[in-house]
Amino acid sequence: MPSHLSRRNVLLAGAAAGSALALSAAPAHAHGRPRRPFGRYGSPSARLTSTTLYVHPRGAGDFTGLQAAVDAATGTGRTLVIAPGVYRETVSVPADRTGMTWIGASEDPRDVVVVFDNAAGTPKPDGSGTYGTSGSATTTLRPDGFTARRITFANDWLRADHPGVSGTQAVAVKVTGDRSAFFDCRFLGHQDTLYADSASLDTVARQYFARCYAEGDVDFVFGRATAVFEDCDFRTLIRPDLTSAPFGFVFAPSTAVANPRGFLVTRSRISSEAPDGFYKLARPWVPSSDPTARPMLTVRDTHLGAGIDAVAPYTNMASGHPWQDQRFAEYRNTGPGAVVTVPANRPQLTPAQAAAHTRQAWLGDWRPQA
Repeated sequence: MPSHLSRRNVLLAGAAAGSALALSAAPAHAHGRPRRPFGRYGSPSARLTSTTLYVHPRGAGDFTGLQAAVDAATGTGRTLVIAPGVYRETVSVPADRTGMTWIGASEDPRDVVVVFDNAAGTPKPDGSGTYGTSGSATTTLRPDGFTARRITFANDWLRADHPGVSGTQAVAVKVTGDRSAFFDCRFLGHQDTLYADSASLDTVARQYFARCYAEGDVDFVFGRATAVFEDCDFRTLIRPDLTSAPFGFVFAPSTAVANPRGFLVTRSRISSEAPDGFYKLARPWVPSSDPTARPMLTVRDTHLGAGIDAVAPYTNMASGHPWQDQRFAEYRNTGPGAVVTVPANRPQLTPAQAAAHTRQAWLGDWRPQA
């Protein structure tokens, strides 16, 4: 059984060397000497471009925090190069910062961490109520054309620290812009870690996640975006507060009924800290703000570990919206969690149908630049 270090403890104390789940805030070193804080991405005295800004937690950049850099990065096409460190703050990027790029200066996404610890039930400092799910986000990304590379987005709020709080949703990042791309990023939290959404019910937001890692327990990848997860890793966590299954659910799409494409997971892997069969692959989210939603999820060519309940991988979030009425499907998955024992519980695409469930079909004329 894995040790139950919280994300906060890992961030503050460091993690065991070589741990696949560790978060390291220390800058990388080569031959015993510190690297330049911005690696191969220049510096304030040698900018890559005139639209590049540098963030360093100890003052070697233009700004010591991300929100201050975002506030200064007006206009379009701005780039933030972020030095290794733990940035404990909430960050909100307005919709008018189109074409913005964030680059983790290290080659390892564990070195650049954006983290805070608000939850839906956390009281606001001004006494106006609680944050709610969207307001709990450590990072909120609204612009079209946003790109992030090699960054960890985290929310380290813990249920155990707040036993009286019922609003336990704690978002690491909320993304609403079209053409939003994430390469080699990490998303850490527990409930509602990664909120892949759109700006409004009638707006389609295409999002692409390549070689990313996401972990959590309840609905930790959710929302109504048209999102492609390619060559990604998803990990379900242990639940010290529970003793019986299910511990949680990996995906909770809320696709608008008029949108023909929701979440597509392809060539990825799902593993677990929890006992075998203690997690559901997905459940449909039909929010009160969109009672006509018809959630869509396709999982294909993906390894499903033993943590997924192979007999009944889907379940309902609300009795009035059974998962069987939604758009859930699988194709050519492998692993113990993908074994089809009750065919009625595992809707499968035909090869002809699968030909239309591809990255190219989901993203249309947009080709993210790896």
